[in-house]
Amino acid sequence: MEGIRRRETIDLFLGGIGIGGAHPVTIQSMTNTNTCDITGTLEQIRRLALHGCDIVRVAVPDDSAAEAVAKIVRESPMPVIADIHFDYSLALSSLKNGVHGLRLNPGNIGAEWKIKEIAKAAQERNVPIRVGVNSGSLEKEQLAKHGGVTSRAMVESALKHVNILEKIGFNLIKISLKASGVPLMIQANREIAEKVKYPLHLGVTEAGLYESSSIKSAVGIGTLLSEGIGDTIRVSVTGDPVRELTIAHSILKALGLRKKGVDIVSCPTCGRCQVDLFKIAKEVEEKTAGINQPLKIAVMGCVVNGPGEAREADLGIAGGKGSGLLFSKGKIIRKVPESELVQALCDEIDKIAGKEV
Repeated sequence: MEGIRRRETIDLFLGGIGIGGAHPVTIQSMTNTNTCDITGTLEQIRRLALHGCDIVRVAVPDDSAAEAVAKIVRESPMPVIADIHFDYSLALSSLKNGVHGLRLNPGNIGAEWKIKEIAKAAQERNVPIRVGVNSGSLEKEQLAKHGGVTSRAMVESALKHVNILEKIGFNLIKISLKASGVPLMIQANREIAEKVKYPLHLGVTEAGLYESSSIKSAVGIGTLLSEGIGDTIRVSVTGDPVRELTIAHSILKALGLRKKGVDIVSCPTCGRCQVDLFKIAKEVEEKTAGINQPLKIAVMGCVVNGPGEAREADLGIAGGKGSGLLFSKGKIIRKVPESELVQALCDEIDKIAGKEV
């Protein structure tokens, strides 16, 4: 199968993780704890890492949070980005305390000498800065010039911030253009991708609760990634940030951009189905959740498409009347009663993955 051709970019590193077209697309999230609650923040960061997060961002709204960052960075299992607004001293303190990246808008930091101080400190530590533009917080002059929130207004805003950094010789830059409207987010990122070689961070902001975010993020992030645009992603879900990771991984797996974990192919069922396919598929999903090895598993309900899909997967079952055929690497192994299908499939998974399921 033909793969996605990634956009060529400048390559950056956050800690030991490469960002850019020469590296795999990474998954980010952001803690929603009080950063000063170091224990609680680290507990959430560890949960995020356990569920496949690559990079984490923490809010740094005041001096206490900037100081807390020191211990968080030391004990975090993944690179930490400090989210800074308005106060340049918080960026300097966060850099001093070891953060691997900054998220800020040079335009809201104030005087140019303040930006120079941040850029100098970041350059000395080889720390990238993400310039983030949100459709909900565009500058008044951009809104007036373009008659409201438009993709061009977002791009111009981002380039203005980027130019501030470039003028002082800083080019360890990532860019994000986020909007709650999916078409706007897609168009803005397409336009900026034509103008710069910096890595792009993708996300549909304020995407809502889990189901709403799943759809918006899959369409927005997925469309751009399918065009080779995007180097790191963050799915926005109201609530526990760990839930973002299931969506993010699913998007990357659907596009063939990440092979980690089990990819289950199951049919929607129809009147031909003669086994309880939902129950079987759910059990297989639950039993294989902890497997990191890339495996494609087909769970099919009838003899029409089932055998073909099962043969194309690493492992699979195709249901019949109260029973099913078990496949491995395209070959039928045996016929199995419905009540034993899940265990039989898991036994075969165990042989390949080397993990009891």
